[in-house]
Amino acid sequence: METTVKLHSLSLDNAKTYLFALLFVAGNILLPQLCHLVPMGGPTWLPIYFFTLIAAYKFGFRVGLLTAILSPVINHLMFGMPALAVLPAILIKSSLLAGAAALVAHRLRNITLGGLLVAVLAYQVIGTFFEWALCGDFFVAVQDFRIGVPGMLLQWIGGYAVLKAMARL
Repeated sequence: METTVKLHSLSLDNAKTYLFALLFVAGNILLPQLCHLVPMGGPTWLPIYFFTLIAAYKFGFRVGLLTAILSPVINHLMFGMPALAVLPAILIKSSLLAGAAALVAHRLRNITLGGLLVAVLAYQVIGTFFEWALCGDFFVAVQDFRIGVPGMLLQWIGGYAVLKAMARL
């Protein structure tokens, strides 16, 4: 399935960059709060990444990276989640997602389920190796593949639906 989408690559001197980043950060604050209402909601649904994917795919690497960095940090400062021990791994994975999503969008110039799947799997696979290096425990590092498959599916299918709905923006 393929949908033509109007993509943007906003610069850091554009006020829209910060406006969109703040909107996506707000989404990445609200969605995790909803998911944490159920046991294991965070590790299962991986909500901190959802709007980072949308931000980077639709508005480019800069908006995506701002969203990727600010979302986990603000969530940690406000709610203590993610926990400080896992914050570095989440920041790395979020940044990788911003890069992967922006790169796929730039290369394809449209939205496809295959392209989004590549972006999601790329940040997860590469991020797992970083997480393994950080924590030294492979079993912990592959947690997203053991528990977070519903979250990856949400990013993939839900991300496609949101981006498709935003296609004209």
